Amino acid sequence: MISSQYTKELCSRDSDAKIVLLVIDGLGGLPHPATGKSELETAQLPNLDALAKGGACGLLSPLGAGFTPGSGPAHLALFGYDPWQNQIGRGALSALGLGLDFARGDVAARLNFCTVDAEGRVSDRRAGRIPTEKGRQLCEVLKAVAVPEVEVQVAAEMEYRAGVVLRGAGLGDQVSDSDPQVTGVPPKPLSALAPGSERTVEVADAFLAQAAALLADEHPANMVLLRGFGRYPELMSMDEAYGLKALGIAGYPMYRGVAGAVGMDVEEVGWDLESEFALLESRYADYDFFYVHVKKTDSAGEDGDFDLKVRLLEELDEYIPRLLALQPEVLIVTGDHSTPSIMRSHSWHPVPTVIASQWTLADAAGEFSERGCSAGSLGIAPAASLMAHALAHARRLDKFGA
Repeated sequence: MISSQYTKELCSRDSDAKIVLLVIDGLGGLPHPATGKSELETAQLPNLDALAKGGACGLLSPLGAGFTPGSGPAHLALFGYDPWQNQIGRGALSALGLGLDFARGDVAARLNFCTVDAEGRVSDRRAGRIPTEKGRQLCEVLKAVAVPEVEVQVAAEMEYRAGVVLRGAGLGDQVSDSDPQVTGVPPKPLSALAPGSERTVEVADAFLAQAAALLADEHPANMVLLRGFGRYPELMSMDEAYGLKALGIAGYPMYRGVAGAVGMDVEEVGWDLESEFALLESRYADYDFFYVHVKKTDSAGEDGDFDLKVRLLEELDEYIPRLLALQPEVLIVTGDHSTPSIMRSHSWHPVPTVIASQWTLADAAGEFSERGCSAGSLGIAPAASLMAHALAHARRLDKFGA
């Protein structure tokens, strides 16, 4: 379901205006106790600040006031899909992004390699962010898991993350996570959250038991956590909804998954800025809409590394002229959610946003930051309204009524 029931009917296919949506993962932050400034306020961002001064600014609320979003629903909202009505398990997005054999009836889950101590308590939920190559090696080990009457696929994603797809009769996706979200406690027992998912719990428990035995001598990744169970998603494509031929550019597989779930074309690319921007430039003539995802800012926030997040924002700022050189009719810079370094987690805080186009009236924002964008004309808006703004600025929405 598209967040606005009217958007699809009003979309015009006559415009050839291009839209670039740059999503800086975990963009929003909070003030550092020692300085009173957030990561965005601390960073030197001359190009983003110039965009803010010349564009329409505001703050986007991914799920509504007070709700902390996961990356999947936060992105669906940015693409104009009601995240409450279109819930997709994180595992399903990972499976799509990894290109696994994933179809209707299958159930996928996100797999995190973790470290447990001798008593089985989680001491590191991310196993020290093991290198992606190590994750691939461990996924090869896990391919020895065998569950009667069930086909199991495992593939590495990035660092400590992987995806698993389960195929068999009677599987449902309403299953709780084993990730306790804190250290010093054992993984949570899986449970069926609705009738019809009991078989999935049995299969997943068998997978976890075999994984524990197979990884017992590994270090630091000697166990796995399962989270985000989900079925294959079925959503209206962006072409159907908006008349847009769209390309998703994301180095991190899960975000290719969410792009693919809404009908974008996706191509495998490195998750460094140079690779992503080079792909954008090489395919710019071929599409109407471009989603470009930047991941590392979120990882820095989750690790509590304030200074690294500042440096990554400054590095990104240097690429903004390359976006402007393409002369998109609409350029939007935002984030999927906030990940304040001082919280080490996603948060409910609204996300700074700027829309730059020929049709924006420069408003009161003085810089691209949380407090700077709060002075802008967009106010605090639902993230799911962003696509309507994008289409309007691209002159792709027709007038309503006589």
